[in-house]
Amino acid sequence: MGVITMLKDLFPTKGTFIIFVGYMALFVNLGLLVTATKQAGPDGSSSLPYNPIVVVFLTEFVKLVSSIALYLNEGHSVDDLIKAISNNRKVFLLYFVPATLYALYNVLAYINLVHYDPTTYFLLLQLRVVVTGVVYQILFQQQLSGMQWLSLVILMIGCIIKQTDFSRLAIKLDASALLILVQVFCSCFAGVYNEYLLKGHSGEVHTMVQNVFMYTDSMIANALFLGYKGELGQLTDAASWSTIFQVLVICLIVNNAAMGIVTSLFLKHLNSLLKTFASALELFFTAIFAWILFGIPLDTKTFVAMSFVSVAIYIYAHKPVKLVTAAPAEKV
Repeated sequence: MGVITMLKDLFPTKGTFIIFVGYMALFVNLGLLVTATKQAGPDGSSSLPYNPIVVVFLTEFVKLVSSIALYLNEGHSVDDLIKAISNNRKVFLLYFVPATLYALYNVLAYINLVHYDPTTYFLLLQLRVVVTGVVYQILFQQQLSGMQWLSLVILMIGCIIKQTDFSRLAIKLDASALLILVQVFCSCFAGVYNEYLLKGHSGEVHTMVQNVFMYTDSMIANALFLGYKGELGQLTDAASWSTIFQVLVICLIVNNAAMGIVTSLFLKHLNSLLKTFASALELFFTAIFAWILFGIPLDTKTFVAMSFVSVAIYIYAHKPVKLVTAAPAEKV
């Protein structure tokens, strides 16, 4: 099978290829922006010069406004938007599932990093590659082939090699490990279920209207979790907001908002499995650009991991999962 044929199987249209590349570019840019905004402490540790909670909320708000603007830009009126929201209240409620799971994922990330060292944590987190395949099979009732499973397993191994410092690895499996498994499930189920909704399984609702539901529910869910943790007051803290008005932080917020919009288009026109491959490629492009821009050295395991990921992509490209056709009015 030729390279051109494989690319056509993976990306049926030029638009889907642009979405794939744009998705990776935005996530790579995220890693670079976070690195650029870090401040080194006197003890050699790094810290962020802004409140991440405020940044997350402001990002969700920008996503919401952007989705509304994009919907109106297509020729729809405000009355159309209100009518679409009113007629699809059930879909609004359904989006509380992925929104709540994503919020829970963020909470568990903090809890699990307290109980586990980062090396073990990121190693176990790579299970999401395979778990995504399991959840995808269940929700879409589409059996993956042996070669597709092989590609996912090889991809997971590549991610483990890249993310794991084996010299510091000391895995301990106890009751706390269940929380990491819950975190993995939250991430995978939220992503695949979001794709499930975007592809019309909740009715033919415009993608940007579904984004309005997702980001509104996400802000509500995050507020509830912050309230539970007693941290809701940070959203009204003037000192926290004063740190936002920096060029790089504003760029970070805009980049994250664009990531959210592009991710919805990715899930609408491609699928969650291909997204796991894009996420793996991001690790290596981020490492390369971090080396170029910040002088962070590339190590041997990066190249070894890249070879595993390349093999996984080659195997998957020979027989990718058949893409679900998007709604005619929103084809790209």
